Amino acid sequence: MSREKLQALGVDLPMLPTSTVGSFPKPDYLVEARAKAGRNAITRTELDRLEREATEFWVRVQEELGVDVLVDGEQYRGDMVAYFAELMGGFSRGGLVRSYGNRYYHKPVIVGEVRWLRPMTVAWWRWTQSLTDRPVKGMLTGPYTITDWSFDDHYPDRKRACLALAREIRKELVALLEAGAKIVQIDEPALSVRPEELPFAVEAMHTVVEGLPAYYITHACFGAFETIYPGLLDLPVDNLDLAISHSALDLLAMFEKDPFTKDLSLGVLDVHSHVVESSAEVKARIMRGVGVLSKERVWVDPDCGLKTRSVDETRGKLAAMMAAVREVRAALA
Repeated sequence: MSREKLQALGVDLPMLPTSTVGSFPKPDYLVEARAKAGRNAITRTELDRLEREATEFWVRVQEELGVDVLVDGEQYRGDMVAYFAELMGGFSRGGLVRSYGNRYYHKPVIVGEVRWLRPMTVAWWRWTQSLTDRPVKGMLTGPYTITDWSFDDHYPDRKRACLALAREIRKELVALLEAGAKIVQIDEPALSVRPEELPFAVEAMHTVVEGLPAYYITHACFGAFETIYPGLLDLPVDNLDLAISHSALDLLAMFEKDPFTKDLSLGVLDVHSHVVESSAEVKARIMRGVGVLSKERVWVDPDCGLKTRSVDETRGKLAAMMAAVREVRAALA
């Protein structure tokens, strides 16, 4: 682990730090409230109160289970790209497109120069951090994924759209760091969609983070990583969070061939399965990870956001993860 960097930032974490990827399921009362808000049947103030209630619920669950680095659970967000597009200048709201399964989102359309208008995540990060003594991650969607998941009717090519977005996302990052965030996750699940575009995705990440002091994590989920590895290591981040539990951690074989040079957040829970893993299953996955990378460089988390699972499934999966981590810590101590 980049322990020295974290300690320099005032963050002290145990062996095999634990976290989650970002999203948690919304309680039924909040799902209903968000639908009502869409019909103007309740006020923004009432919806905000319920989103805060749900956020505090998930903070307490994470604390109860012993998670080391917390998230706000994204109770105030819908889609991870549309949320940011709706708060930035230069976007309009497109029609519904299918994301996966029976989930849809309004695909943003870039219709003008993209612009950061005001902080989009800072108030939620600051409020969540006020609820706990444990570090809370800042959570941003990266410029490449916003580009890939949007229609572009303004820029002459995808690279220029991506780099323009990077300059604006950097402004949000600056605001987060000024608020006190020390660990920031910048999600880029689209990185492997077009392997030939990885160089400008890396350039865009440099634009976002260059010279700004924090511990950076990039999450990429369910991609064809073999098409962009080892180029993925060029990303200027400290930690790559990779969804690999669904493939029995086959990706680790690539690390044995081309050494992995960063910290790794090891996705050990399959968030697209209703099955709650046993602690023994999770322990075996962790042990496979620390058999390839040193224990000082491994974090443990689910393989993606948990928003598609039920509240009970989420609790069960995280409880199994934390039980397995405690066993492995004891064995490796």
